[in-house]
Amino acid sequence: MLKTIKRAVVTILFLLPLFLSQLGSQSSQSTADSQNDECVILLHGLARSSHSLEKLEKHLSNQGFRVINLDYPSTQSPIPNLADIFLDEAVTECGQIPYTKIHFVTHSMGGIVVRYYLKHHNLPRLGRVVMLSPPNRGTELVDFFKNGLLFKKTQGPAGLRLGTGDGSLPLELGPVDFELGVIAGDKSFYPLNSALIPGPDDGIVSVQRTKVEGMTDFLLLPYSHPFIMQKEDVLEQVVHFLREGKFFHQGESP
Repeated sequence: MLKTIKRAVVTILFLLPLFLSQLGSQSSQSTADSQNDECVILLHGLARSSHSLEKLEKHLSNQGFRVINLDYPSTQSPIPNLADIFLDEAVTECGQIPYTKIHFVTHSMGGIVVRYYLKHHNLPRLGRVVMLSPPNRGTELVDFFKNGLLFKKTQGPAGLRLGTGDGSLPLELGPVDFELGVIAGDKSFYPLNSALIPGPDDGIVSVQRTKVEGMTDFLLLPYSHPFIMQKEDVLEQVVHFLREGKFFHQGESP
């Protein structure tokens, strides 16, 4: 009984930052007009909404990109359904206008949805992809919490596939074969979570597990998982990679 109570308390502490980051959020899908002929699709993370990427959406729109900030039911459907139904609708929307390129920028699990989609769909006008704090090799937190009822109820079938062992969808997807820039964080406000994660981490995913074979560039910044997409230098790095195919590193100018 004591062990069960302890696990429940730790699970609540793990989920708390996700709930807090959603306070005041509104679920919406918005499309910003621009003069650019390049479309960018944004995908939020697990248990988040499009509201979490509104600052990124505005920044990209101001830089001339047409942006689709996709709101999808991340905790209600398996990752294949999220990719084949919801993401495919956004790609179709981009495809209705003759854009020269279709880019993707993702946070957390959104990156896995994109990896699944691109592995199973041919996208001739694919541009570049930027992933912020993606669990590209899963996360040990799912290994620890996946058998708990609270985790299953709040994170859904998609969350259950983000572990590091058998059944890990990120590990099943293999290397990437597209231009990918990964930005990871190594600052955590959640010591209990970090105690379960080997090496430097952002409170949810270890730095090493954000990486994937075949990625084009990698950047490590001192930010936490829930809020990395709000940082000004991250916004600048996203635009730089979409335009140049690389990040600017210490000592370089954007």
